[in-house]
Amino acid sequence: MASGDFCSPGEGMEMLQQVCSKQLPPCNLSEEDLLQNPHFSQLLLSLSQHVDESGLSLTLAKEQAQAWKDVRLHKTTWLRSEILQRVIQELLVDYYVKTQDADLTSEDRKFHETLEQRLLVTELTRLLGPSQEREVPPLLGLEKADLLELMPPSEDFVYMRARLPLEVEEQLKKKCFTVLCYHNPSSDLDSETLKAAKVWNLAEVLAGEKQQCQAAKSQQEEQMVLLEKKSATYSQVLLRCLALLQRLLQEHRLKTQSELDRINAQYLEIKCSAMILKLRMEELKILSDTYTAEKVEVHRLIRDRLEGAIRLQEQDMEKSRQVLNTYEVLGEEFDKLVKEYTQLKQATENKRWTLQEFNKACR
Repeated sequence: MASGDFCSPGEGMEMLQQVCSKQLPPCNLSEEDLLQNPHFSQLLLSLSQHVDESGLSLTLAKEQAQAWKDVRLHKTTWLRSEILQRVIQELLVDYYVKTQDADLTSEDRKFHETLEQRLLVTELTRLLGPSQEREVPPLLGLEKADLLELMPPSEDFVYMRARLPLEVEEQLKKKCFTVLCYHNPSSDLDSETLKAAKVWNLAEVLAGEKQQCQAAKSQQEEQMVLLEKKSATYSQVLLRCLALLQRLLQEHRLKTQSELDRINAQYLEIKCSAMILKLRMEELKILSDTYTAEKVEVHRLIRDRLEGAIRLQEQDMEKSRQVLNTYEVLGEEFDKLVKEYTQLKQATENKRWTLQEFNKACR
């Protein structure tokens, strides 16, 4: 495949994205990164032909598969021996429990005692090990021949050996039924034959469920990888959006701020004028409710009379000023004229103040 196919949008890019997500460790490579580095894209795709989905080389993966196969084989063999060992131990434990609750037949006693004795001697013989391989003296000076003398009689051993498979089979059947009832509680009420039929297919059912769980787990891991990539992409997009918003604020909002302030000031000015007019209207309404037409007419007549009196006082004051100017050079007579002039002026001021207050009340 050519380098143009690697870096162009389409099947090549989709294949390369799958390689990065499945066969190679997640490196958060975006499509833009792959487009800017075509040779690196070629290297990744070439490398994917020599590794499997886990990232191992094909040779190593084959050796690992064979090793796992051998491990599973040895594990199966060990499990068989371990299961048989535990079943035999449970038979002995159940025997001791039954001896406390109920009477046992002589055959049962002989079987369990022979089994216990045989198992104990075998375990001790194994612990001693081969005599030629020991470099230290044996424990308590015991030899393998000493332990073999404790073996049960051959007749009891033959009877125990013939009965042991049946007892183990019965014990394993109980365990299988227990596992079946745990997996499917409704099977607890079924007959023994139906339980045996269900147990026959239980291994396949459990294997299928295990496979489903593994598939779900694998799908979850893929989804987590995809989620991490989308989270990284989302963060980058979010940062770009924040930078764009900051640019819009700097270029547009700040330019229109002065115009917006001017409009706000004009609005507040008009609103203030409207409030003043409203207050004036309320004042005029209060005055119109307080003073009737008759009161206004009376006040007008009083104002006219006061204005006429003020005019007369002003004329008298003017005449007095002329007289004062004429007799300014006089002594005591001039003082008398000054006092008379002061009294006239004070009377004129009082009448003028009365007229002003009356005008205010009329408004």
